[in-house]
Amino acid sequence: MERGSEGPFKRLAREVAKFGAVGIVGTVVNFAVSNLLWHLTSLQAVRANVIATIVAIVCNYVGFRYFTYRDRDKSARTKELTLFLAFSLVGLVIENGVLFAAIYGLGWDSSLQRNVFKVLGIGIATLFRFWSYRTWVFKALPIEDEPEEPAAAETFPGPASEPLPRPKQHVS
Repeated sequence: MERGSEGPFKRLAREVAKFGAVGIVGTVVNFAVSNLLWHLTSLQAVRANVIATIVAIVCNYVGFRYFTYRDRDKSARTKELTLFLAFSLVGLVIENGVLFAAIYGLGWDSSLQRNVFKVLGIGIATLFRFWSYRTWVFKALPIEDEPEEPAAAETFPGPASEPLPRPKQHVS
């Protein structure tokens, strides 16, 4: 199926599904790293979570660039990466801000409570990331229009329905 032949809803649904697949991998990485750091080190919870989020951001960039948005404009990689990191930083602040508020504002610091607020933070940050990445980072290439019919001067003489002669085949 060609890029322009499916409707905008199907294209968006496919993009959301691919974004979600990469996001699931990033979320697993994020939870694995943060829980390992929470249980195996003496790092404060939010600092450990910031490290986990950074590791997940790296994984997500690879997934988004080479899977979700592989058909998008690749002409300005430095700008793309700069914007990706800037918007990821905002997502990191959203995600870790929710965790920070839960731990230091509400005093909810058990392992279960950390993970619950981590899910909430990731959810809010994901909405922001989806909008910003598709709008500013991985810009869509313009959809090419159907080729126009050639002008009369560019056509070959003769009726359009006339088949071209076939070359003779020699069987040895």
